[in-house]
Amino acid sequence: MLRSLTCAMAFVIVGALIPGTIKAQAADPRAGLLVSTEWLAERIGDRDLVLLHVGDREEYDKSHIPGARYVSLDDASVSEHTAGGRMLEMPSNDELRRKLAGLGISDDSRIVVYYGNDWVTPATRLVFTLDYAGLGDRTSLLDGGMQRWKRENRAVTAEPAAALKGALSTLKIRPLVVDAEWVKSNVGKPGVSVVDGRAAVFYDGVETGGGGPHGRHRTGHIAGARSIPFTEITDRQLMFKSRAELAALFRRAGVKPGDTVVGYCHIGQQATGMLFAARTLGHKVLLYDGSFEDWSSKAGYPVETGAHGR
Repeated sequence: MLRSLTCAMAFVIVGALIPGTIKAQAADPRAGLLVSTEWLAERIGDRDLVLLHVGDREEYDKSHIPGARYVSLDDASVSEHTAGGRMLEMPSNDELRRKLAGLGISDDSRIVVYYGNDWVTPATRLVFTLDYAGLGDRTSLLDGGMQRWKRENRAVTAEPAAALKGALSTLKIRPLVVDAEWVKSNVGKPGVSVVDGRAAVFYDGVETGGGGPHGRHRTGHIAGARSIPFTEITDRQLMFKSRAELAALFRRAGVKPGDTVVGYCHIGQQATGMLFAARTLGHKVLLYDGSFEDWSSKAGYPVETGAHGR
């Protein structure tokens, strides 16, 4: 289950570049968070490289980047398919360590995550989880994912990667996850921007999310939240928009430079795409993992409709 960390937030200070790791330069954090197909192609086969494919299983079985391991969201999260449970929550620290080691990740691994087809936010959810686990300084996302790799006619295979278990020390969990009480207490405060990462129709209240055993969500968004839909962070070819374009997107939403961006969506997936984009701009980020599914279940937690926050 989600372990919401509501204590004082401490963030890792990024240092100088060290061979085999990603220490993002303060002037351009994007350089450490996103890697190109050219960069990856030169490193396929490296001993310490762990390449993770997030997408449809049938797609992976048919064609994937050589050496890539298939990852489902259940491989790095916990979901309870009951009326009282929550979907896509962080596992306990020990369980998360076991799950990540099961993906072949070790203490010296250089991790690259890529999205198959159009699975951008499931991939950014995994990247966020790795950052939460203390592995963010050596984790990157492949810009453009599998679609870009194939457009460039790079090598693919149907051969599954060897099942290797990693050797991970005790995780150094970072306090990147908050709960409903934290959000309610901090929304609207200077230096904090609570941002809805869902599609605009849900934020505006045109459509209502939820359903199934967890019930329908309330209509609208967290009162005081801003809106940056996850669909706006990439272009039509699923390449992340330029720094200038993303900065303009956040500025229009009312997010100020230096703000801590607190993201939520339906269940804690789509928001991680928006939070990833925020990280490329140098923002500190937090995730309300329970998201609107959790908020909707709490009487007295305010909801509003309308497009005024976008």
